[in-house]
Amino acid sequence: MKTVRITLMGFGAVGQGVAKTILSKNEYLKKQGIDLRVVGITDSKGSDINIDGIDLKAVISRKKETGTVATGNMSALDIIRNVDHEIMVDVTPTNIENGEPGLGNMLSAFGAGRHVVTSNKGPLAMRFSELKEAAEDNGLFFRYEATVAGAVPIFNLVHEALAGNTVTGIEGILNGTCNYILTRMAEERMPYELVLKEAQELGIAETDPAYDVEGIDAALKLVIIANSIFGTGATYHDVDVTGITKITPEALELASQNNSVIKLVCEAVDGKLRVAPRLVPKRHPLAVGGTLNVASIQTDLAGRITISGKGAGSIETASSILSDIIYIARHL
Repeated sequence: MKTVRITLMGFGAVGQGVAKTILSKNEYLKKQGIDLRVVGITDSKGSDINIDGIDLKAVISRKKETGTVATGNMSALDIIRNVDHEIMVDVTPTNIENGEPGLGNMLSAFGAGRHVVTSNKGPLAMRFSELKEAAEDNGLFFRYEATVAGAVPIFNLVHEALAGNTVTGIEGILNGTCNYILTRMAEERMPYELVLKEAQELGIAETDPAYDVEGIDAALKLVIIANSIFGTGATYHDVDVTGITKITPEALELASQNNSVIKLVCEAVDGKLRVAPRLVPKRHPLAVGGTLNVASIQTDLAGRITISGKGAGSIETASSILSDIIYIARHL
């Protein structure tokens, strides 16, 4: 039995999803010869540490009852440097101003000899090359499937299943909030403001929806794809971004009459990065509805490969994180 010790930096929806996923898959993983133990967890108010393995049921209950995991105040960086573990999982919130605290957590982890798994887009959209080099220089794994499209395995597909192919272009729908809004507007002929309010009430859109509806979130994901798959060294500022706030029911009706839908499409083709509303034929692979995400990958050998699935949700995102953890565990 291979014991793999993990620390969890951040214990919001995704962090709790990771804990629940590890709990539910614990026996299954032991049958695969992997004993996952979470030995450190932090949130914004404190931390919990147990080198023999934290009681995840207890910590989930404590978070629900008190709003924190804290049984102590050891900082994330102290845990990364001083508590023995193999994998640091960063699920702290995305910050596009300076990438912190995720950026510091990841660089410290590589410096301390820890492998890194993350769902945090900010550091990768800002300093991808630096993080990749830090991992390589220290002979460590850097896995980030959960940063783009939730449960949809874009990077595993390209780097592993399609290894040997040259990817010539990628287009996709990478923001579930925008896709939900555009789908509802088209189906119900409702104005943008009303559908946005509905999405907020359902928890699909944030109270401040700008990050999603102005195309920022989709652009960050496109940058990570471009850097990981094409090695471009791009940042958010290299993306031509237009959001969905000016789409009208009339425009959607006109599209429908032409047997098309309007979708917020991300494109990485010929070195250009673009996020913008685009007409898509109703039978096209990108014409998915609701909160679904989709990626269509053009390759030289395999042709076009299209995958679709849930692009958000704590358990769906945690499934990608668990996949990355298991990949590292098997290669240790």
